[in-house]
Amino acid sequence: MRILIAGSSGWLGTRLTDRLRAADHDVVRLVRRRTQGPDEVRWDPGAGQLDPAVLVGVDAVVNLAGANIGDRRWTPRYKEVLRSSRVDSTGTLARAIAALPAEQRPRTLLNGSAIGWYGDTGDRPVEEDEPAGEGFMADLCRVWEAATAPAEQAGVRVVRLRIGLPLEHSGGLLKPQLLPYRLGIAGKFGSGRQWIPWISMADWLAAMTFLLDREEIAGPVNVVGPAPVTNAEFTRALGRTLHRPTVMPVPGIALRILLGELSVESLRSLRVLPGVLNRAGFAYRHPDLVSALEAALPGR
Repeated sequence: MRILIAGSSGWLGTRLTDRLRAADHDVVRLVRRRTQGPDEVRWDPGAGQLDPAVLVGVDAVVNLAGANIGDRRWTPRYKEVLRSSRVDSTGTLARAIAALPAEQRPRTLLNGSAIGWYGDTGDRPVEEDEPAGEGFMADLCRVWEAATAPAEQAGVRVVRLRIGLPLEHSGGLLKPQLLPYRLGIAGKFGSGRQWIPWISMADWLAAMTFLLDREEIAGPVNVVGPAPVTNAEFTRALGRTLHRPTVMPVPGIALRILLGELSVESLRSLRVLPGVLNRAGFAYRHPDLVSALEAALPGR
């Protein structure tokens, strides 16, 4: 396939681009800077600018664009950056797709979203039919997903990727935790009872290629592993994998001082299950947390 990717320079986008090219797909990257080769196309999502002509001949579009959720405190200004970087890019792509004649449109749009859609689910397991919850992330996901409407109304297959927490040593959930764990000064967050919807990086990549191929799947898809665990269980499993103690819990009040409003999301419980992927027969390479952590930390 010829696949256009937005957000290709990010942590997930880089890995997906490499995977697709290794599978002999023709990948075109959307960039904000001056282009540096024939595999790049310039756009300006903040201004809503993307020439629809660049989508002619493209089979699928993957949108992973968006400012980093967890690398700084959520000031009012940064919350607007989080929102605009997602909604503007999604809206720009969806409108450009819809502007083309039907026979020239890409068949598929895989568009990023997040498990934050569900708010705090407590101990209750949820699948894709659950309505949006409450809080900043749920509100963000609601407008983010709604921005795909022009493409969907034009008859394009739209998959809204409610992405969980991919596990890999170089980024995401694991990277900031490795040093304190290795120093033996790590432990559960708050009560430790909150659920974590993790997924191995290998399974995240496989799920993306699976969703590109399965034309009968549309709408929201929880891109998470099949067995979420509590924060306390995750802490114990990571400690065992690294052969380090986990006896220094981080109180919720300390997280609030350190992270501000972001701490609220860190302490939310999200018992999210991959209903669509399970029913479609997706086969997980790492269905349990221990095997996923071992794959994420090959050198320990």
